[in-house]
Amino acid sequence: MPNLFQPTALVGAIAIAMGFSTSVSAQDNTNVVNASLDTLVVTATRSEEKIKDVPARISIIEPQIVEQSPIAELPHLLMSDASIDMMQYGGYGQAASIFTRGTNSTHTLVLRDGVRLNTGSAGSASLAFIDTTDIKQIEVLKGPASVLYGTDAIGGVVQLVSKTPEKTGAFVTGEIGEHSTYKSVIGADLAENGIYAQIRGQRLESDGTQVTDFKDAQVNAGAYDQKGFSAKFGIEKEQYAASVDYSENQGTSTYVDGINDANWNLIGLKNVSQDFKNEIINVKGRVNLSDNFALHARLSQFKDDLEQNDSHDAIYNTTKEAELYSKWQFSPTQNLLAGVATKNVESDVLSGSGYNAVDYDKEVDSTGYFVQHQYQSEKLHTQLGVRVEDHETFGTHTVGQAAARYQILPATSIYTNIGTAFRAPTNNDLYALSWGGNPELKPEESVSYEIGLDQQLTNHLTMGLSAYRNEVDNLITWQNGKNFNVKEATFTGGEFNLDWAKDELFTNLSYAYVQPKDKETDQDLPRRSRQSLTLTSGLQNEVYGISASLSAKSRPKNSTISGYATVDVNAFWNVNPNVKLFTNIQNIGDVEYKTTSYGSGYYYVNGGRQASAGVTFRY
Repeated sequence: MPNLFQPTALVGAIAIAMGFSTSVSAQDNTNVVNASLDTLVVTATRSEEKIKDVPARISIIEPQIVEQSPIAELPHLLMSDASIDMMQYGGYGQAASIFTRGTNSTHTLVLRDGVRLNTGSAGSASLAFIDTTDIKQIEVLKGPASVLYGTDAIGGVVQLVSKTPEKTGAFVTGEIGEHSTYKSVIGADLAENGIYAQIRGQRLESDGTQVTDFKDAQVNAGAYDQKGFSAKFGIEKEQYAASVDYSENQGTSTYVDGINDANWNLIGLKNVSQDFKNEIINVKGRVNLSDNFALHARLSQFKDDLEQNDSHDAIYNTTKEAELYSKWQFSPTQNLLAGVATKNVESDVLSGSGYNAVDYDKEVDSTGYFVQHQYQSEKLHTQLGVRVEDHETFGTHTVGQAAARYQILPATSIYTNIGTAFRAPTNNDLYALSWGGNPELKPEESVSYEIGLDQQLTNHLTMGLSAYRNEVDNLITWQNGKNFNVKEATFTGGEFNLDWAKDELFTNLSYAYVQPKDKETDQDLPRRSRQSLTLTSGLQNEVYGISASLSAKSRPKNSTISGYATVDVNAFWNVNPNVKLFTNIQNIGDVEYKTTSYGSGYYYVNGGRQASAGVTFRY
């Protein structure tokens, strides 16, 4: 059975390092080490807010990181946060799953400008097939967020925030690397008097790296070929705004499939390929009915299609969303956000034949009603919200969240939050019977508690601490060929961040620990690393920069795979305002490690080293 068609409840966590991303938490300081805390984020509150005021842990992968290497795919960009485990079946174009704070891959909601990218069949996003060419920054909100986003946001939210043109110009970028890998990007922007337009086109090809540790020379790496484009047009005025955003990405991914005898014993492997296509249409609008009352609306559609080239197997997912909400600033320190969101999710899946066939076409509707109150003063920031979700299959669910951050001293802030969330079983969970589907599954429900401290130790050094516990009832788990509900699972952990910066030098250390437990058996859930560490150090200014980044994971308990440590190196040189040279080496030591078991004594392995160099010309 092709690996992308296997049950998505297969869980695990093996990550690869990525260059320097900045992990930050809210704290009210003004020196250079905290300059990035003035960065505006939108994921936590559905409106722009300084990251230092958010009463939760949130990290960002900043614009210069996203632009550092066009070749770097989304799974690799997300591997820089110690609280995230990333399991990928090899390198480019191979299936990838994100595990935030030890929770399942379906517990992290992935968005692009508010558009839901988690599919109705698998429940997770096709991370390896999502292009980042026009992305400004990536926001990672940790902890439950079902009040604002509905189902799926049990472990956290990853939001891709696209670029909005700020000036007129054009550019072309080319990057070439090992394994016959190259990417080219061309784009143009127009911005004048509040009207903007943007267009991007890109192409990536790679012979890929080894996917499994199977030594047959005929089973080559997973080759990858993709191309796409995006276009955006909008108007931004004080009293109103509107935009239309379209993006499309398609290509071919080669992966490894098994050859079985009549008794289903694995006797060999072969390369097979599949064609993919994803498409996003996003229409947004805002009108200010008064100085303190704004009305927002969004209509969107996301399509995620996958077709096998060696069989008739195919998956077609379509998610349609409509949303209307208002924000009322009824006092200088208080605002109220209220709205309604409805979505229609359709999955059409065909795989295999006979006993192992999966064939269903299902459509599900749900509507959520939400309200959130915010209080924002110089020292205190609070967030209180509730959502009622009416799901066509599983009825009504009510979730809530309360959070607060308080600046107790000029150099010290503390925060706490508590929230509930839920996730409805996916169509694969319920209806893909030969993959372990179980129509009797119940929705997952969670409650999460978190406290944190942020402290400026010196003018150049800051520290962040947090502790959390996430309790999930009816956790959906795949074991022995079938999905079932675990009575209760707990995810207990903590995070530590230490950030230092002086002049052009910087060092960022992030450590995360989590215990992912099946409460009934008191055993660790499979394939999760308890300990993770990232360490980045470098030099950067407006002309040049160089950095090295270490990423390490401990060996998961109850697992035959081991821990690992890899190092990335990144450098750039702005020769002049029109020319930029850059180079990137992912996994400079070419460390090979097993990511998860393929079966019959074989394992998937990581993507190996990828060294590249490129140039950007701007006009």
